[in-house]
Amino acid sequence: MTQAMLDAPVKPPTFHPISRSRKFKNSLATTLFGVSFAIAMVPLVWVLYTVLERGFKAVIKPEWWSRSLAGVLPDQFAGGVYHAIYGTLLQAGIAAVLSVPLGVMAAIYLVEYGTGRFAKVTTFMVDILAGVPSIVAALFIFALWITTLGFPQSAFAVSLALVLLMLPVVVRNTEEMLKLVPDELREASYALGIPKWKTIVRVVVPTALPGMISGILLALARVMGETAPVLVLVGYARSINFDAFECNMAALPLLIYTELINPEAAGRSRVWGAALTLILLVAALYIAAAFVNRYLTRNRA
Repeated sequence: MTQAMLDAPVKPPTFHPISRSRKFKNSLATTLFGVSFAIAMVPLVWVLYTVLERGFKAVIKPEWWSRSLAGVLPDQFAGGVYHAIYGTLLQAGIAAVLSVPLGVMAAIYLVEYGTGRFAKVTTFMVDILAGVPSIVAALFIFALWITTLGFPQSAFAVSLALVLLMLPVVVRNTEEMLKLVPDELREASYALGIPKWKTIVRVVVPTALPGMISGILLALARVMGETAPVLVLVGYARSINFDAFECNMAALPLLIYTELINPEAAGRSRVWGAALTLILLVAALYIAAAFVNRYLTRNRA
């Protein structure tokens, strides 16, 4: 037996050197992913930079947040969007009050009770409703609420259209969060003699609550920027209107659309300022969703 045979390992090495072809493929995939990410970020950063550059001067004025455009001429650099902010928040708030309970209850039924053809049809219809354009929802509410039932154009009609857009998002998000709850928790509750409805209320929903709230806030942020419902279902007002059931009411998307036809420099300033204000409101909801999720997760742990 030679010295070379004695120095040789008893077993062949477990890990072999990585071949050049695998290294090349890995580098190529990494480069492709990085380039795709950079390309996707370019328009996002560009949009954010453009809105900040052109709208920052308008939003830093105190009167921008505390005054309306009542009595302001088209060429005047005066007034603010207080009335449009109120209209946007009011319409989105009413939509949330109507859609969140319905969406959560529907999701609980689909996950905890729904079996058979009816549940499958309901899930299919929710998926279809999620893909309906906002203009279609606005036209449906216009035909039903205004033309058929005879109610006037109002902010409440806009909220009804936003409910149709927000409801499927709430249902699908809540449904997915409830499915993530381990079945062991349900079975342990049933083993203690707790009825199913109380298990859902006391065990399942609290466990899924952080994800549910995050999804609800994100769905709310999505509908706040919809333009078609406010164009079809309510008229524009340059002053504040606190009544959601009568008269015209401004909203940030409607203000942007209205000021686009203003050829003056003041009109362009209001357009970009309102766009930046809308982005800030949506960003605030996203940040609130993150904080609520972290707070509830920490308390549960």
